[in-house]
Amino acid sequence: MGLPTDDAVVIQKGKKPGEPYVITVNCPDKTGRGCDISYTILDFGLYIIKGDVSTDGIWCYVILWVVLHASSPMVRWANLKERLLSVCPSCSVSFYLNQPSPPAASSPVYLLTFCSLDRRGLLHDVTQVLCELELTIQRVKVTTTPDGRVLDLFFITDNLELLHTKERQDETYKQLHAVLGQSFSCELQLAGPQYDNLQCVSSLSPSVAEELFRCELSDNEFCTQALSPVMMNLKRASVTIDNSMSPAHTLLQIGCVDHKGFLYDIMRTLKDCNIQIAYGRFPPVNKGQKELDLFIRQKDGKKIVDPDKQDVFCSRLKVEMLHPLRVIITNRGPDTELLVANPVELSGKGRPRVFYDVTLAMKTLGICIFSAEIGRHCTSDRVWEVYRFLLDENCRFDMLCRNQIVDKVRRTLMGW
Repeated sequence: MGLPTDDAVVIQKGKKPGEPYVITVNCPDKTGRGCDISYTILDFGLYIIKGDVSTDGIWCYVILWVVLHASSPMVRWANLKERLLSVCPSCSVSFYLNQPSPPAASSPVYLLTFCSLDRRGLLHDVTQVLCELELTIQRVKVTTTPDGRVLDLFFITDNLELLHTKERQDETYKQLHAVLGQSFSCELQLAGPQYDNLQCVSSLSPSVAEELFRCELSDNEFCTQALSPVMMNLKRASVTIDNSMSPAHTLLQIGCVDHKGFLYDIMRTLKDCNIQIAYGRFPPVNKGQKELDLFIRQKDGKKIVDPDKQDVFCSRLKVEMLHPLRVIITNRGPDTELLVANPVELSGKGRPRVFYDVTLAMKTLGICIFSAEIGRHCTSDRVWEVYRFLLDENCRFDMLCRNQIVDKVRRTLMGW
C-alpha cells in the first residue's frame, strides 16, 4: 500500500446536494483506531450513516459515509482531514521497524475568562463559538452574580495548536464579539494552578451518585431518569456472539435504536476491552434501528470462546449502547440541579460535544443556567465526566417539568 501521505485521509463531497460525504482512511492499524476515528468525526458534529472497516492487523482501511447533524455548526472539512491525519500512527521509520512511536505531547490548557450581562442562551452561544473555532472545553466554571452578570471560566485546548499566536487569539476575540456584541469582556491566558483545582466535581451525595451511575434505566415515571413512551424503544437491543462463522475470528452482531455516536459508543468499548477488529460493516438505519456486524478477536489473537467472558462482554456492550449518557435532575439545597455524566475512555478522553448539546437543549427550552461546572468522578470500576448545571432559581420545576427537561436533554444528546 506504500508509505502513508496526505492520501491516508480522503474526504469526498457527495455528487448531488444532500448526498453524504465519504471519508476514507487508509493507514497503519492498532487497537482502538476505529474509536479514535469515530471520536473525531463525532467531535465535528457529523453523523455516520453507514460504513465498512477492514484490517489485516497491520494496515487498516476505513470508509464512512457521513452527514452534518441538524444541530451542528458548519464543518471545516480541511480541518477535519488534519485532525484525522493526526490520529493516524506516525509515518516514521519506527513504525516499519515495529518500534513504539513517541507519546504525543499534551496540548497546553488556556483559561478564557468571560464577563457579560446574563441572558437566556448566552452560555450556549459562547460554547458554539468555541466549537466552531475548534477550541475544546476541558473544564468550565460558570457563576451568576446578584447584579445579573455572569463570570465564566473556560479551560480550553486548541485542536489547531495555534492559540499561543496573536493571530489565533485575535480570531477568537473577533468571533466572540461578532456573536455577542460589545457588552462583554474577556481575557485569554495560559491556565495556572486553578485548572488542577477543577479536576474533580463538588461532592455528590450517595443517593444522587447511585441514581446517576446506575446501569439500568428506570420505567418508573417518577424516577429522575424516567423515559417518555417514545424512548422506551431504548430498552430493546441485541448483542450476539457466534464462533462458527470464522476459524480465526468471533462474529459480533449488534442491533439497537439509532443514536448520535452509535459507532463511537461501540468502538470505545472495544478499545477499552482490548478487542481488535478484522472486518466490520453496518448498513444505513432501517426503521430507526442500526445493525452492525464485526469480526473480532482478543489482543492475544484468540477468539472469545469462554462463556463467562462472552456474557460479561455482551452485557457491557448493551449498557454502553443503551445508556451511553446519564441524565438526572435533582435538588441541591433549595436549588434545582441538572446532572449529566458519561464514561471516560481509559485513554482519558471524555465524550465530545456534551456541553454543547446540553446548553443547546437549555436554550431551546428557554431555561437560564445559573451556574455550571465540569469535572471527573471516580466510581469503583471507572471514571466519569460529570456536568453540573444549577437552573434558574426564579423558576419552579414540578415533576412534569423536570421529566420534560430530562427528556429534552437526552434527546438532544442522542440526536433525536
